[in-house]
Amino acid sequence: MARDKAAPELDRDLEDLPPDLRWREWMRRIEAVLFVSASPVLRADLARVVGQGVSVDLLIEDLMADLEGRSFEIAKASDGWMLRTRPAYATAIKAAADLGDQDLNLRDYDVAVLAAIAYHQPITREGLKDIFGKEISRDLIGRLHSRGLIGTGPRSPRRGAPYTYVTTEQFLAAFDLESLQDLPDREQMQDAGLAEG
Repeated sequence: MARDKAAPELDRDLEDLPPDLRWREWMRRIEAVLFVSASPVLRADLARVVGQGVSVDLLIEDLMADLEGRSFEIAKASDGWMLRTRPAYATAIKAAADLGDQDLNLRDYDVAVLAAIAYHQPITREGLKDIFGKEISRDLIGRLHSRGLIGTGPRSPRRGAPYTYVTTEQFLAAFDLESLQDLPDREQMQDAGLAEG
């Protein structure tokens, strides 16, 4: 639905406020943006709601300290931040809240395919077939894609230029990873019996 009036201009500098109240307002603005965002918010986007030259990193640090002891926290995910419930409250949320489509409810095989994509990306369905010894269904790829956990990567340089698959920021957020470097080491997974050698 289109708006009849233009949105009022955001006063980023807040020069009419004393410095301590200005800082607190910038923290609250960042908190509000993170609260409504379904995906991690980049530093450049957060900088749009605070004064010119103000350190978003310092505001995030202060907001993290402010949220200490609360049921939710700010988490770094990929190149941005997100507000999320602390893991300690997962059981309570599942017991009482309507999670809708938020609960991943992944089968072990789905997680194995996701892990293969994460470790070998960009990877084609043929590459996944080589890993698992069988064809990976388009339905499974579609389910992972519809949940935002994988996306399409660059086309493979092979004949026919098949699609490749890569993990997404949503994947990082869902598995509490800042980056792919935070994935468990393959040798450790093999030693724990969670991956084949």
